[in-house]
Amino acid sequence: MKFSSLHTHTLFCDGRDDMETMCRRAREKGLASIGFSAHAPITGKTGIVTDWHLKDNLLDEYIAAVTAARRRWEGKLPVYLGLEVDYIKGMMGPADRDLQNRGLDFIIGSVHYIVPPNGAPPFTVDGPMEELEQGLREGFGGSGAAVLNAYWDAVGDMIAAGGFDILGHADIVKKNNRGDRWFKSDDGVWQRRTAEIAHAAGRAAAIAGIAVEINTGGLNRKKTADPYPSLPFLRYFRENAVPVIITADAHCAEDLDGHYDTAVELLLEAGYTEHVLFEGRQDGKALWTTENLLPPPS
Repeated sequence: MKFSSLHTHTLFCDGRDDMETMCRRAREKGLASIGFSAHAPITGKTGIVTDWHLKDNLLDEYIAAVTAARRRWEGKLPVYLGLEVDYIKGMMGPADRDLQNRGLDFIIGSVHYIVPPNGAPPFTVDGPMEELEQGLREGFGGSGAAVLNAYWDAVGDMIAAGGFDILGHADIVKKNNRGDRWFKSDDGVWQRRTAEIAHAAGRAAAIAGIAVEINTGGLNRKKTADPYPSLPFLRYFRENAVPVIITADAHCAEDLDGHYDTAVELLLEAGYTEHVLFEGRQDGKALWTTENLLPPPS
């Protein structure tokens, strides 16, 4: 069974290893390919300053570094150039023309930030707990349900806008909700909204050729008890015929295939029998090949 690692972060953003180390370890692990997906710059467009996004003035250097790694590893390991692009309502998203014109192999579309409707500052749903608590108070009057709905609205809006190839960690909003601290993750609202997102992703997969990731990053960094998205969400994706790619959201070389066995088990439980591997672009669309999740018959 072949696997790739397309969702990775290096020293260019919030990763802990350089590109050469990541490529070397991917090769040692027998991965079919590696993709680099630095957190795209956001400060120039949004005014938000972080220590985990690629700096605006380093984007060209990042692209050059991945291109150089591709040349160094030619014939040994396919290396793909990507970005993980935040959708921040009214400010930026994967469909932005400046990013579309960068010659990227792939884009992961992700929602980390939500924008309160009352004008309070945007905040991340998966960052430090104190940031979420402050955003809840200032932007949503302390209502976890309102934050949850705003998150799903943003994911749905991003899917509708398009411009990406992989839907990133679809239910990362659960990360800071252990014990249902802010909202119930098994009630009718959660089920309805996840079903809506799955239907939208299914349409996008049919039209634009996107895939969704099953992301083991929360497990790798001991932040969650299961991958993103959870089993019920994966079942919705399966019902809507959405292709799935296994990713590690690796921030260090050792995690490039971290907890992939767990991802496979969860996919099989959700009814998937195959996952996809990225093979480049053709006519503006991502090319995917399928890989069987089931062992060959004896």
